[in-house]
Amino acid sequence: MLTAEFWVKAYLKRLELANIPAYVTAHGNDASGAVLVKCTRLDGTAEAFQRSFDLMTGARKWMSLVAGPEADVDASIRKQRSFDRDLWVIEIESREGVTLLDEDGLMD
Repeated sequence: MLTAEFWVKAYLKRLELANIPAYVTAHGNDASGAVLVKCTRLDGTAEAFQRSFDLMTGARKWMSLVAGPEADVDASIRKQRSFDRDLWVIEIESREGVTLLDEDGLMD
């Protein structure tokens, strides 16, 4: 199993290669921290994604945690961080909402 830090570094490199600006806004536990991805569309809206298990297949997949006005998404992320100090938060900027999370190697 990959460490959280390794996955984050690989994801940031993939985003860089796709010319999608990305920043780590909260550094979680290097070994086992969960990861949240916030995609801001630069129009005042955003969406946050978290990895979850598909109960039907047992596979891991990225699911929307919250979407809407960026201030509401930020509030939800702050709430998640208050429960889990080991949580990583990556913020990306994409007007089109492109996250690459559905690509091979990023779903796991």
